[in-house]
Amino acid sequence: MKTKRKTVKKASITEGSGNVFADLGLPNADQELLKARLTLQIYRIIKDRGLTQTEAGKILGIPQPHVSALARNRSGNFSVGRLIDFLTALGQDVKITVTPARKQHGQMSVVVA
Repeated sequence: MKTKRKTVKKASITEGSGNVFADLGLPNADQELLKARLTLQIYRIIKDRGLTQTEAGKILGIPQPHVSALARNRSGNFSVGRLIDFLTALGQDVKITVTPARKQHGQMSVVVA
């Protein structure tokens, strides 16, 4: 008895740009990536310190549900400036460095030391 073989199509792989927001064609992709990286750093600090969301909220000056949103990387309601304020409230120094771009349009990045 012969068995039928299924033909499996190979998926095509496209290398990403390093910014998933840009790859998806979303507006303000650089800013969204920056916010995501800042939010991730806030989450890591809260987790490393073993803070509850209520305790973190008191430090950040926001209610617990907003901390929960940050923990799920839902930074949409917060500006980059507000996220930086959260980091300083958590005892972090934030440095912003502006340098000439090698291309016509510059880029944003977050470096965690």
